[in-house]
Amino acid sequence: MARAEVLSAYRSVLRATRKSFAGDEPMLKASAAEARKKFDENRHVMSENDINRLLEEAREASHFISTMIVQAKLNERGGYEVKPSKEHAGATLEVPSEEMLKKSV
Repeated sequence: MARAEVLSAYRSVLRATRKSFAGDEPMLKASAAEARKKFDENRHVMSENDINRLLEEAREASHFISTMIVQAKLNERGGYEVKPSKEHAGATLEVPSEEMLKKSV
């Protein structure tokens, strides 16, 4: 049972990252590697309470990635555009400045 739940949580995190970072290969690779690292770090956990806590953290991470992360895309005018989807409805979006975006590249 726990193995199936863990695999489901892992796939959920990966789906969320693929959706949130679609078209951004470096972020797709980095987020997949980070998810793998986190799950591998906890591979040895055997306590049911710890497993349940980690599964809840994975569900929260998946939800956060899906609803709180929006990719800014460079437009033809040289600025960045953010197009939140219906999953982001009601969320407060913090749009990074042009300076922050340039530093992250």
